Amino acid sequence: MDATLVLGKQGRLVVPAAVRTALGLKPGDHLHLHVSGRRLVLQSQENAVAELRDLGQHVSTARSLVDELLIERRRAAAVE
Repeated sequence: MDATLVLGKQGRLVVPAAVRTALGLKPGDHLHLHVSGRRLVLQSQENAVAELRDLGQHVSTARSLVDELLIERRRAAAVE
């Protein structure tokens, strides 16, 4: 779906009704705006959070941050 938006005098954009309906957007919904190069990406906060979680899926959770800190401290103590 494509739509043309007009930037108002105060910098406001109005999302056309057809787009709001198609995306299930309601008044009061919070949207996340991301600038990618010279593009604007507008998405629901839920989608932005889901995207961030997907990015972190490949991170190993074999050790917790506390475990990593303890290992680092023990190595430092052994050197001293």
